[in-house]
Amino acid sequence: MHRTNGHLLVAAAAAAFRLTAGGCAVTRGQESVGSYIDDATITTQIKSRFVESRQVDAASIHVETLNGTVMLSGFAKSSTERAAAEGIARNVNGVRAVRNEIAVRP
Repeated sequence: MHRTNGHLLVAAAAAAFRLTAGGCAVTRGQESVGSYIDDATITTQIKSRFVESRQVDAASIHVETLNGTVMLSGFAKSSTERAAAEGIARNVNGVRAVRNEIAVRP
């Protein structure tokens, strides 16, 4: 019985090694862990700036970031709010591009 437990332990350790040794790929395609963390930081910074802003309704605008490209979606009450959200996103460090898909709905 000791031998079986030892084999199970070795098998479990080997499985864990295979899961972690395969690289640092994240489920979002070929994005690395570092890129994923950077993207999460960008998204968080944009959202927090939306909350601080009096020009943008943070609850109505969604932010997603992938490889430094930010996609804004949701609804704005005016084209001024839509432009303000894009401006805030563009001014966050690490942002490479902004796709503004916010719809204006008064």
